[in-house]
Amino acid sequence: MSGYNIVWALLGVAVVCSLAYVFTPKSNEQTVIRTVIIMSLICCYIMWAITYLAQLHPLIFPRKVGLRPPHESPHA
Repeated sequence: MSGYNIVWALLGVAVVCSLAYVFTPKSNEQTVIRTVIIMSLICCYIMWAITYLAQLHPLIFPRKVGLRPPHESPHA
């Protein structure tokens, strides 16, 4: 896991958005179709990036407290 995955994914989403913009079929709703495709890709990327970064650098670290009582030697 590295931070460069965020950049590579952003570049991939930018390429797909560009392709969607260029190859959207001509119609009366061409602007709506382009907007829906591009906004969907951007929203999915943002959700993925937030989830990925939250796992990459967690704000709260787990604590090992109360898992088991401490082991006491019977010879003490």
